[in-house]
Amino acid sequence: MSTQTTRLRITVNGTVQGVGFRPFVYNLARTCGLAGTVCNTGKGVEIEVEGPPEAVRRFTGELQARPPALARITGLQCREMPPLGDREFIILQSHGQAAGQVLVPPDVATCADCRREMLDPADRHFRYPFTNCTNCGPRFTIVRDLPYDRPRTAMASFPMCPECAREYHDPADRRFHAQPVACPACGPQVTLVDAAGRSPDGLSGPAGVDSRDHDVITAAQQLLQAGYILAVKGLGGFHLACDARNAAAVDALRRRKHRPCRPLAVMCRDMSVVEEYCLVAPEERELLLSPAAPIVVLARKPGCPLPAVLAPGLQTLGVMLPYTPLHYLLFAGGPPALVMTSGNRSGLPLAIDNERALSELDGIADYFLLHNREIVNRCDDSVTMVVGGETQFLRRSRGYVPRPLAVPVPAGAPVVLGMGGEMKNTCCLLKAGEAYLSQHVGRVDTLEGQANLAGSRAALARLIRAEPAVVAYDLHPGYHSSRLAREMAVPVKTGVQHHHAHLAACMAENGLTAECAGLILDGTGYGPDGTIRGFEVLRGDYRRFAREYYLAPVPLPGGDGAVRNPWISAVAYLYTFLGRDGLDAARERFAHRGKELALVETMLRAGLNTPPASSCGRIFDAVSAMLGICEQSTYEAQAAIELGDLVPRFPAGRREAAEFPLDLQPYPCSFRGAVIDPAPVLAGVWREIKEGVPASRIARRFHDWVAAVVIAAALRLREKYGINNVCLSGGTWHNRYLSGVVPRLLAQKGFAVYSHHLVPAGDGGLSLGQAVAGCYRVSDGN
Repeated sequence: MSTQTTRLRITVNGTVQGVGFRPFVYNLARTCGLAGTVCNTGKGVEIEVEGPPEAVRRFTGELQARPPALARITGLQCREMPPLGDREFIILQSHGQAAGQVLVPPDVATCADCRREMLDPADRHFRYPFTNCTNCGPRFTIVRDLPYDRPRTAMASFPMCPECAREYHDPADRRFHAQPVACPACGPQVTLVDAAGRSPDGLSGPAGVDSRDHDVITAAQQLLQAGYILAVKGLGGFHLACDARNAAAVDALRRRKHRPCRPLAVMCRDMSVVEEYCLVAPEERELLLSPAAPIVVLARKPGCPLPAVLAPGLQTLGVMLPYTPLHYLLFAGGPPALVMTSGNRSGLPLAIDNERALSELDGIADYFLLHNREIVNRCDDSVTMVVGGETQFLRRSRGYVPRPLAVPVPAGAPVVLGMGGEMKNTCCLLKAGEAYLSQHVGRVDTLEGQANLAGSRAALARLIRAEPAVVAYDLHPGYHSSRLAREMAVPVKTGVQHHHAHLAACMAENGLTAECAGLILDGTGYGPDGTIRGFEVLRGDYRRFAREYYLAPVPLPGGDGAVRNPWISAVAYLYTFLGRDGLDAARERFAHRGKELALVETMLRAGLNTPPASSCGRIFDAVSAMLGICEQSTYEAQAAIELGDLVPRFPAGRREAAEFPLDLQPYPCSFRGAVIDPAPVLAGVWREIKEGVPASRIARRFHDWVAAVVIAAALRLREKYGINNVCLSGGTWHNRYLSGVVPRLLAQKGFAVYSHHLVPAGDGGLSLGQAVAGCYRVSDGN
């Protein structure tokens, strides 16, 4: 038997703090019969193990092969050390470092063990709304700094009781070093108040009642059952909640929030309730039940009893499952389905603290279910859909942030910040080949939105120990995110064209470096020539790009006013491309617009305040308005979304998608050199409207025209330059039909097709493309 002893120092980088990594290491070392230490540092987790060489090799193998479920190892370095003669394995106190790579894990949905405990009358966590363990609970939303230890989180103000301290310090317990560990005796508490901050009489008892009494949860359940609207403080911010079955309550919420049509998210008690209302493919079910627990856009079942006012004009619902103990407790005696929409006033960031919520949500919420744990990092719900078995992000936030993406960058690349866009903003820090996208920031056209962006950027920089040497931003002169970038005290600043950033984002998340074709379709992208672009076929890489094909521009009367009024886009397209016949069609279709129509005609004739736009979003608006689907938009892309809802639903499941028929029957495609001519499609749509062809049939043919046009452009580009890699990016690719059909058709023609599956195709992924494009420019010395 060998008496040789080996000591090894192992530094592990990645998502290795807050995921049970140290107890895993402790128990693995003891199983292998090794002595040594483990601790959290600013570099990650540092391990020293000492013992027989065979046991050390076994330990390192198991460490990499079977880490904890929530861990993600991105780097592991080993160095032999002189043996110290340790006799036991111990966990050392954490210490910080100035550099290195350590990742804070995302927030994780409540695990089955914690759910069981909080519903067990014999357990000390019974009905406790903040029950958690190493395998679940808040992470990113409560952390202030690294290493990830309780004193650096929002739990610092809640000293542990003896029972919680025992669990926290016991390596064999599943709450070992779970930083948010708490119970009714020592942890955060919930309170229920009315809009004036007073405890509601007759429901929750006298003022000061908290979650040590069960009346608070019971009262909240009763209020929801009775049709009231509650502002509920959650993990990353407030929700506005009401009974999703109660059309009057939902309608009241819409009126108070001034949100007449935008779809509202619905939280269901469990999968059986989801399946009562919606069609669920296996891949959608898996996503709903995942630790990230995002909102998933599902098809409503025929005859679904939930009110149409939840998502007017649509046959889909955004659905999620409970992901905090408080949610589960509300469902234990409340309605089986609740509206859970973002708790904010229109245009403002998500409310995260009690006083601001009472002020900002006054007049919207009837009652407020509050708690006294601070939300350090605002984080809205993620929104996803599944197309052909693949997850697509409409919004990437809670449950995924701040998990990084590996992207190709030049050796020795500096830290680069991408500042994102204006409406669906995220920011992105690029460091050592890892891209860290922020949570969803949203609109930044208000002072509050700009402060939210600045705070999100600063928090991200603090958590990954990186300050940018380069900042990249959108070229649009009116974007507030770009102005903030230009004002930053950063050595290098570079503007990146909107659609080049979309192409770079798709290339980056797919690890591409060679020149690609980019089919970039969206609503608004500021071009280098100062025009609005939104329907372009590009050729390029991270450093440069060229526009090869594009939709013919249309003059937009009133500019942004036309974006809010799709009927104006319809008139502009008809007048511009069909001449006198188009004007007659516009007068017939929109005769009810009276003086407004006459004014638009005058503006078009005189060229007054009619900026040109080559936009996929605007031609979708035009066709939607021509069909009478949406003449005025109350939320971004409403006309396009409602038009898309008329076409066949490309299946979510991979198996069903393989059987989906691709019987394209588009309107004629016409190219004038590099220009895509919309006249044939407009003429065809109007002719079929006059013939009484069903709107769903016309909508399908229009979508098929978009597909046919971009595929024809890709074929022309390949013939001309030999480019076979095709990237699909821009907000139009959130269209379920197009994002399912076009990749299949391109693949059938021999193209290598790349889409977005890690970041949104729309402006939520823009910051990634900006950062990577900026990185390559600077590395080239530009």
